[in-house]
This record gives sequence, structure tokens and C-alpha cells, in this order.
Amino acid sequence: MLLLGYAALIILFYFLVGEQLHLRQSRGNRELPAADSGTVELTAGSVVEQSFITTIQRLEQIDVQWGTYYRPNAGTVLLELMDLRDSSVLLSGAFDAAAITEGGLTTLTAEEPIEGLYNVPLLLRITSPDCAVGSAASPLMNTQEKLEGGSLTLNGEPSEGVLCFAVKGTDYIWTGLHYWEFAAAGELLLLAGLGVIWLRLRQGRRSYVVNAVAAVQKYRFLIRQLVSRDFKTKYKRSVLGMFWSFLNPLLTMFVQYFVFSTIFKSDIPNYPAYLLIGIVTFNFFTEASGMALSSIVGNAGLITKVYMPKYIYPLTRVMSSVVNLGISLIPLVLVSLATGIEFRKSAVLSLFFFCCVIIFSLGVGLLLSAAMVFFRDTQFLWGVLSMIWMYVTPIFYPESILPEDFRFILRVNPMYHFLQNIRLCILNGISPEPSVYVQCTLMALGSLLIGALVFQKSQDRFVLYL
Repeated sequence: MLLLGYAALIILFYFLVGEQLHLRQSRGNRELPAADSGTVELTAGSVVEQSFITTIQRLEQIDVQWGTYYRPNAGTVLLELMDLRDSSVLLSGAFDAAAITEGGLTTLTAEEPIEGLYNVPLLLRITSPDCAVGSAASPLMNTQEKLEGGSLTLNGEPSEGVLCFAVKGTDYIWTGLHYWEFAAAGELLLLAGLGVIWLRLRQGRRSYVVNAVAAVQKYRFLIRQLVSRDFKTKYKRSVLGMFWSFLNPLLTMFVQYFVFSTIFKSDIPNYPAYLLIGIVTFNFFTEASGMALSSIVGNAGLITKVYMPKYIYPLTRVMSSVVNLGISLIPLVLVSLATGIEFRKSAVLSLFFFCCVIIFSLGVGLLLSAAMVFFRDTQFLWGVLSMIWMYVTPIFYPESILPEDFRFILRVNPMYHFLQNIRLCILNGISPEPSVYVQCTLMALGSLLIGALVFQKSQDRFVLYL
């Protein structure tokens, strides 16, 4: 069943990810520099040439920024991209000067991405056959920037600075190109792992994986009762009951939406959905880890009287929070539809990152529940720490507002990575790179492994402190 399930998931993942499995925005893309000067008035006979070397594997388009002297212009401007190895023309286009606006762009777009230009010297040439003096636009430049491996010439004369141009394209993803080889290797590793477990069982040796699965199967009735108890206790004597799981994220979103879109003027696209994704995801994390924290201490009566694996107590607390998460996803879908977000097949992949959040929360919950037994101040420290964690995670603000010196906080914040990729799948309608799935899986499993090891090493001493 595991092998068949793995194969089904591999095929489904290949279908859902689409071209993002094989291609990504090139790391060699060149952004448009800030303009601080014009080059020359591009009259008939004038020539602006910018040489450069690209590190893009599949070049798709080139943009050039213009100045118009704030006047109406007339005539035609020509853009050509040439390969300096043989002076061949790779792209060319003619543009109406009258349609060019101050600070506007003209774009050369390839019908099919051009390959084989990695580390190749190229030349962007801009000319005009008929623009007259007083009615010609001017390509803009940045006089302070320098371009390694490139030079700018204006009417044949070398010039300091760089033309205001941008180059965009895509690169191949090596792991995506060898996806089926990696999938086959994963199948073999899974088969080998099952073989090792089988051999250990044949030899009468202990297997933690099998014991854990067997324990969950054996105590499944009690697990259901504990999950049901935790869920009902949360809404005991509440008029609205479980409807609060639906209403709470919506009310929080409305308050924060008013504050950050009206008072602080947030201009994030699809901000209501952006905000609600952050609220739902982080609320689940804090609720699941907070409930798991008190799971051992809160069940001291059961633990000292009835035997069952102790990890089941934090597990059931997290599972009851998963029920709340499922209900909270309903307003997320409704708000996304109401704000015009088009759900694409990549939205299904967000469930993978939600699963990573669940596993990560379980690991944190196991760690906190063990610490709580020996050090009761853990609950107060966790309250402060979780609040700090919330503010360093871009839930209601864009990550771009953080100064560069503080960006490392995001890189070491697992919740940021989970949240960022959930938003990418839902709001942008695209899948992250394959390496991102591996990265998030390792962070989630790393948390679970650390939490499980600490819990397993200390659980025999729980009864001495309860």
C-alpha cells in the first residue's frame, strides 16, 4: 500500500506542478536600473549600442526605457539583439515613437525562448531610420552603474554608465529534468526501508515505526474519544459552538484588514486573502502547539492510572486543532473567491505545505509538552515566544519592508517558508521549485524528530513530576 500510494503521489505531483517542475525564473535576469540621464536624441543616423553577457539559459525578452522630453514625438525606432560571435541578429523589432511615453518601456519578445546564449557576448543596438530633430525620443541610462563584461557606446563613442535595459528569461531546473530518476530512487529507498523493518521483525528486534503504527491502531478508539473531548471542551457552553472556528479568522481578518489597508495603507495585491492565509496558518500553529504543551500535565489523572503510549496525548491535541484548521479553510476559500482569485491546479499543492505545518506543530508540541512537565514556566515563556514569532513572520505585512540586515530572520523561520509557499500556490497560481518541497519536508521532519527524541528520552520520568 505504501509503495502504491507513493507512486500515485509522484504521478499526481508531476501533473499538478506543471512547467514549474522543469523551469524557474532565471537567476541571471537583469532588472531595470534607475535612470538618471538620457543618452542621445535618437534621430536618423544615431546609434546607441550596449554590449553585455547574459547568464540566462532561455532568453525571452528585453526591455528598454525611454525619455520623451515631455513632448509628442514621431517616427520609428528599431531595436536589435545581436550575437557578437557571428554578428547574427537574434531579435529585432520596430516601434512607433509616438506611442512611447516618458519613462515607458519598449519590449523585444522572442516567439520561442532563445537557448544557447549562456555566457555569450551580446549587443543591443538601438537606431532610427526617420526620426527628426525635435521629435525623437531618447533611450535612458544610468551614469553611475557599471556592467561587468559590457560597455555602452553612443554614436560610436564609448560612454560611462549603463543603458536602462532589462533582460528576462528562464533556467532549467536540474532536479526537474531528472524527476523520474529521483522518483525511482525514492521508490527503491522506500522499498529498502520496508525491507529493513521486515528483517528486524523477523529477528525479533524492536521497530519504533511498527510499534508506533500498531499503538495508533490499537488505541484508535481512545484517540477518537480524546480528539472529540478536546474539540467539544473548547466550545463548551458556547452559543455559537464550532461556528467560532469559521468566524474567528474572519473577524481577525476584518480588523487587521481595516488597520493595515486603511491606516497603514498596505498595497499588497489580494490583501484580504493574503492576510487570511497568514491568520489561518499561524493560528493553527499557535493553537496546536499551545494545546499540546499542556497535554501531559492536563491528563495526569489518566497517565498515572491507565497505560497507553504517552505521545498519544499531544498527538490528539494536535489532531483536534487539525479539525479546527479544516473548518477555518472554508472562509479562506470563500474570501479568495469573493476577491476574484482564480484557483488553479497548483492550489491543491498548498495542502502539502499545510501538512508540513501540521507535522512541524506536532514536533514543537512534543517538545513543549515534555518541557512543561519539568518546568511549569514553559507555558508563560511559550506565550511570549509565540507572540514574538508571530511578529517576525510576515502575516499582515510584506516581507519587503524588512531591512536587508534582518532578512536572515526569515531564512531561519520555518513558518515563513510554509506560509510563503501556501500563498504562492493559492494567490500566484504557481508551484515552488522542487527543492522547496524538500526544504520544507526536512524542516517539518526535523522538528518532529527533535520533539520525538526529547519526548521519548524523558517520558519515563513524567510520573515523578506529575
